[in-house]
Amino acid sequence: MSAPVSAPLIGLTTYLEQATTGVWDVSAAFLPEVYFDAVIRAGGIAVLLPPQPANPETVGRVLDALDGLIVTGGKDVDPARYGQAAHPLTDQPRRDRDAWEDELLRAAIERDLPFLGICRGAQLLNVSLGGTLHQHLPDLLGHTGHQAGGGVFGVVDVVVAPDSRLHDLLEAPQSTVTVPVYHHQSIDRLGAGLSVTAVTGEGVVQAVELAGAGFGVAVQWHPEQDPDDLRLFAGLVDAARGYRAARSAPNQRISE
Repeated sequence: MSAPVSAPLIGLTTYLEQATTGVWDVSAAFLPEVYFDAVIRAGGIAVLLPPQPANPETVGRVLDALDGLIVTGGKDVDPARYGQAAHPLTDQPRRDRDAWEDELLRAAIERDLPFLGICRGAQLLNVSLGGTLHQHLPDLLGHTGHQAGGGVFGVVDVVVAPDSRLHDLLEAPQSTVTVPVYHHQSIDRLGAGLSVTAVTGEGVVQAVELAGAGFGVAVQWHPEQDPDDLRLFAGLVDAARGYRAARSAPNQRISE
């Protein structure tokens, strides 16, 4: 669906990659279309946010214009951010992106801006709030079922906590759902204020929520990979619409 002019603005983080197009081979801000297409089809207006200097003034100006935020997937978070040396199979750090998204998340939480974390976004949220990560799941599980490689998404069954916002968003009659995954890291020690709202049968954390937030949901899986399932994006857009309405109404508390 196309978004009306009054639709909420949803910012999506991007990452810098070397890109070739025509005669050009340049560093460019990159984000797969499936992310912002899902936002648009859910009724939002997508705004792409490339990494840039992460100072409070810049972040504040950006968030002043937004009604919701999505922190997207991508390369591993720098282990130095949670006090660990890098595993041999951990990605080379993208410190510019880590710093930018950390500032965005912290400021979004402070102003209760609705946000959704996806894959890396869930991991960065946890690290930003003082948590840690398992750097390579095959070391713990003995298999590569969460990231087989080659850009092919696997699927896992996850058990969703029945009393969670996630369960309400998914509107699932049962507590177990099948989701697309592509990750070799996962949440270990929880960050402050987070609760686990979905896990695999092996205990791998697949979703967390932030206590007290109007809408603060993060999933380890990739909801953008299912074009027929807009439930999480629709939930964010609805919350962003409420945030926008409350912000524009004088003396009205911003809530979900």
